[in-house]
Amino acid sequence: MPLSLQNRRLKRIPVGRAVKNNVLFSIVLFAGVLLRVVTVLGYPPALWFNDSYDYVRLGNSPFPNPLRSEGYGIMLWLLRPFHSLAFVVTLQHLMIVAVAVLGYRVLVRDFAVRRGWAALAVAPLLLDGFQIELEHMLLSDALFTALLLVAVLLMVRPGSSSLRRAGMVGGLLGVAAVTRTVGVPIIVIAVLFLLFRRTKWTAVAVLAVAFAVPVGGYAVWFQQEHGRLALTGADGIFLWGRTTTFVDCSKKLPPGDLMYMCPAGRPGTRGAASHQIWVEGSPTGWRDGYAFSPEMNDRAQRFALWAIAQQPGDYVQAVAYDFFIRTFSWDRTGHPTPATAAKYRFPKRPDRQKDLPVIGGGDRSSVVREYEHGSAATRIVEPFAGFMRGYQTYVNVRGTLLGIVLLFASAGIVLRQARPESAVFWLVGVALLTVPPVTTDFDYRYVLPAMPFLFLSAATAWNRDRGGTADGSEAPRSTERKPEPVRV
Repeated sequence: MPLSLQNRRLKRIPVGRAVKNNVLFSIVLFAGVLLRVVTVLGYPPALWFNDSYDYVRLGNSPFPNPLRSEGYGIMLWLLRPFHSLAFVVTLQHLMIVAVAVLGYRVLVRDFAVRRGWAALAVAPLLLDGFQIELEHMLLSDALFTALLLVAVLLMVRPGSSSLRRAGMVGGLLGVAAVTRTVGVPIIVIAVLFLLFRRTKWTAVAVLAVAFAVPVGGYAVWFQQEHGRLALTGADGIFLWGRTTTFVDCSKKLPPGDLMYMCPAGRPGTRGAASHQIWVEGSPTGWRDGYAFSPEMNDRAQRFALWAIAQQPGDYVQAVAYDFFIRTFSWDRTGHPTPATAAKYRFPKRPDRQKDLPVIGGGDRSSVVREYEHGSAATRIVEPFAGFMRGYQTYVNVRGTLLGIVLLFASAGIVLRQARPESAVFWLVGVALLTVPPVTTDFDYRYVLPAMPFLFLSAATAWNRDRGGTADGSEAPRSTERKPEPVRV
């Protein structure tokens, strides 16, 4: 059956049939919801990361923080009237469940993927133990994942790209980029996709403008506060950290004003790239509660560019090791530090909240009390917490499995000449995996937003692309002699 006729046939099918008639997806969805209920009961009100306190400070009174992007802080600010961080993380769980249902619906309804394969494609998002734990943290990752997934799913749906749809996609991508700057390059993929589909130039223009509104607006706000048109005031600092794993100043000295930026010790004996930024005695001069100065960020960036120019092979090797080895290893290691890696597991006991100052004023305890109107220290409630600890240990997508899915999707795109939407999922997933090692360092939490895109790519790439229905059965063959062209 021609693809355009197939899509029109699928669109006439009631939305709920694709879900309620699939036992496997119903089980996966129920389990995903139940696991999140157990998490909420086991770890009230939320789990904390070092970055969490900066976000809560933004939630009390937003300002362009030079270290943390503002998108998540604005969400916390909008939810501040509830004075409940438990409500915040519950909403984060609901976001991910909702986009998983949307992803399943798009696979079945718009791409005629068989129901069982569609259920398996979204199962990692619903069932992965590390994904559920990350949603329960006061971090931007759940919001970023939800925004990006909705934007991409909306963009790849078959049919002409109306101005309204282009505007919605561009706006969502812009808000996602302000939430986490790793999302900025995705706009390039979106523009190329619309151009490939020969979409009207007005739709491409609307997409770009809608993206530029939140990104440009935040950049102007940042300039008013810090005198620099940017989304962050630490891009040079993070790139400097990337070079600390390989740069060797003993081979060639940097320019005189950059000499003191050379990291201590010899290559191979230093800690993780990102850890070098915060370690005591770092050339960055980091202190809790104080942002890096524009001058320090500029010097760090100039040193990093010098180091990369002097040792390009070592830079490529460092990036490749993080991308290929760390990302796709079977077991997780204590990278970037054992303490950081432990944060990504459901804890046996709550962390003690240290009264350290935060950027923007106040300390960790005071900003939490101001937001929550009380203490928000994590409580461990058994047996719910113990169940989630055990579950997370055994039910998660191993790095090696993610690598296999990536290769499986790649083979499907090439060998099956899959539709361009499969390539879009693939490109977004690979971009999310690549940008952090290129610009700063590998971190396990950076892998999770890429995971659903790679599974969606594999599911659509190997779809047989023959006439189908929402219940996964094969539709009657078309008797038309001349197929109707796909209108884009």
